[in-house]
Amino acid sequence: MTRPTAHDPITRQVRQTVSDLIAGDPSPQHLRLALRTLAKWRCHVLTQQVLNRSGSRVQSGPFAGMIYDGPQSEGARIPRLLGYYEKTLVPYINLIISGGYEQVMDIGSAEGYYAVGMALRMPTARIMAYEIDPNARALLKRLVQSNGVSARVDLFDACTHDSFALCTQCKTAIICDIEGAEDTLLDPARAPGLRDADLLVETHPGSVRGVMSRLRERFAATHDVTVIGRHCDTESLPDWMEQLDDMDRMLALWEWRATPTPWLWMVRK
Repeated sequence: MTRPTAHDPITRQVRQTVSDLIAGDPSPQHLRLALRTLAKWRCHVLTQQVLNRSGSRVQSGPFAGMIYDGPQSEGARIPRLLGYYEKTLVPYINLIISGGYEQVMDIGSAEGYYAVGMALRMPTARIMAYEIDPNARALLKRLVQSNGVSARVDLFDACTHDSFALCTQCKTAIICDIEGAEDTLLDPARAPGLRDADLLVETHPGSVRGVMSRLRERFAATHDVTVIGRHCDTESLPDWMEQLDDMDRMLALWEWRATPTPWLWMVRK
């Protein structure tokens, strides 16, 4: 098992960052940032343990077996490798997989966890992956190629209101995680095609006040809306993690979120 050392580049960087944060008379905010920095370092160590034991395939969940051999564009890697990433979404992901959708629009694809996973589980569907960040889009292309689904995943940069005209052509599911921009993009008054799609949307009320209420109101006439919260379940971790202490078991599930990000599942009436 690979263990970090004092001379490991990541360890050196973390040590310097924490030293800077707690120098002098640190504020509660600085102490909180120092704690998050140390926790992320520990997640890096745990990720190496998972890779050493199980390799770079997703271990469980709806995308079990997917090759996940590149870095994540944001957030923690270990929940993705274990298959517990955004676990409360699993019932709704399974509804999409089994729902007879002819196309899936994954908006804010990042490195492609959902776009590639859906392509593997929905071999007859067209997958459209939208990602505006060029670095994340490069990781997305890599993951698509690693899993051999290049012919079935179409890559785009920006998604606009006009993009949703596609939803009128066939049964469509939308997965959307765009860091608050859902407030302006997901507006049926400006994008009527949205009324013909089912949507799984991450909201960001910590950065865009009132966004969840506005989205629910916009879709209330045409969709049944379910709010999806969050849940940490250490009981479903791999058996070998039973040997870890409680902190490491919790960190294995931590997704590095700074604020709550409830999801909405909106299904046409």
